[in-house]
Amino acid sequence: MSFDAEDLLGQKNVLGKPLASCCFDPVTGYFRDGFCHTLTIDAGEHTACVQLTGEFLSFSQAMGNDLITPIPQFNFPGLKPGDYWCVCAARWFQAYQAGVVAKLRLEGCHESLLKYLPLKTLMQLAVD
Repeated sequence: MSFDAEDLLGQKNVLGKPLASCCFDPVTGYFRDGFCHTLTIDAGEHTACVQLTGEFLSFSQAMGNDLITPIPQFNFPGLKPGDYWCVCAARWFQAYQAGVVAKLRLEGCHESLLKYLPLKTLMQLAVD
């Protein structure tokens, strides 16, 4: 993956402010920098900073994206309910449409999430 770290600077969250971190323990983000930064190389658009629930993790696993099982060779610890993680926006929206709601940390959600739902709705789904 080739990118300049400066390309990540200045990205905004859904509130129009500088993008805040999502989680450093475990370290999340497509770029594993703790933020839901995105660039065109992030085809999955890992822009939704969510607080994971058992229901969301099971839904994601059933859809083919196992976030529960550790993968040590990729330094992936496996996730559990209560963890925060930058998930694919489309998967989060798919779960939302299915009635599986993973609450959002709005300060950590990239502004591109607004193409799925308006800010008013996102605010109703916020943990903070």
